[in-house]
Amino acid sequence: MRIGTINVKISAISLAVFGIFTIILLGTVIATGETSILLWGVPILALLLIIPAALNYMSQQQYASLVPMYEQEAKTVRIRTINLSMLGEPVRIQGIVERVHFQFLNRPQYLVADRTGEISVKMFTNPQEDVKVNDKVEVLGSVVKRYILSGDAVINCISIRKITEESAPEQKKKKS
Repeated sequence: MRIGTINVKISAISLAVFGIFTIILLGTVIATGETSILLWGVPILALLLIIPAALNYMSQQQYASLVPMYEQEAKTVRIRTINLSMLGEPVRIQGIVERVHFQFLNRPQYLVADRTGEISVKMFTNPQEDVKVNDKVEVLGSVVKRYILSGDAVINCISIRKITEESAPEQKKKKS
């Protein structure tokens, strides 16, 4: 579902919860014959879809508002150079997606690699584009620790988008 320029997605778990409670509500109405349950049951079922959609919309909108700032401030770096001394710094990397986890939760994690290494890229909302394994991508984000108190450096992703050979900045520089 699109609202303006934002592609709103409801996670598979939210849809499963909606389905389970729909079955429970219908089973209760059929078993008891009490249709007055539908007066409060149907609005609650609607809220089970509206609330996750609204939360996803708000997080998508917030991330979209941060992209221009990150595009302006982010330094283009190689993955090998990212370390804990760069915590909080906005970075831009380019690489190939090697693995994708947790897309069904709308909290995807990508393993992105370039010729110098690989790094985990965590996003706390779904990206505007559908990113799959073997896609060449550009990632904008900030360097954070994997875990709150410890762990290696990972990227808290603000934007991940597919790039083609013609749109890659490195390619443009070589052609000039």
